[in-house]
Amino acid sequence: MWQLHHNLPLSEAAKAIHDGRMKLSLWAVLLGLFIPLFGAFANGPFVPNPKLTPGDVLEVTKKDICVVGYSKKVRNVPAAVRRKVFMRYGIIHPAKGAYEVDHLISLELGGSNSIRNLFPQSYKGTWNARVKDGLENRLHMLVCKNKLSLAEAQHEIASDWIGAYKIYFKTAKPLTKKKGAHGRK
Repeated sequence: MWQLHHNLPLSEAAKAIHDGRMKLSLWAVLLGLFIPLFGAFANGPFVPNPKLTPGDVLEVTKKDICVVGYSKKVRNVPAAVRRKVFMRYGIIHPAKGAYEVDHLISLELGGSNSIRNLFPQSYKGTWNARVKDGLENRLHMLVCKNKLSLAEAQHEIASDWIGAYKIYFKTAKPLTKKKGAHGRK
């Protein structure tokens, strides 16, 4: 049985809150629930939660994704879905320009626009949205040059995009634009 404040059963606690006897306690409970969320996302959720964002792909082939303009043709994430993505990650009012709703498995690697493939990616911090974009470009190039299978690229980026970046760029930290951070060679 759920209990709150002075070991009251939840139903009695609800009555006490309604009657005004537990206003302070309710705020304490709410703060206790939400303060850790804000701390967790202070620098942005750089790694998607696999329970919320396991990844999802479209039924496409290498031939499909290697066509110039493919990702623009399939990109479609309505504003309502973007808002839902932020809410799922506990970001109630994202600062304008602080995040993008990113595809875990990028569109250029056959990722879908499903909410199962979307997460809020921060533009701040070391491992940010722009860094992940560089990995997406690198993996896309390798797939289209027959140096990496599409399935392997999808698995690499979905399971640990930061680890994949370190492997495919042969570095422990993100590269700058001057050093080929965008994945094109």
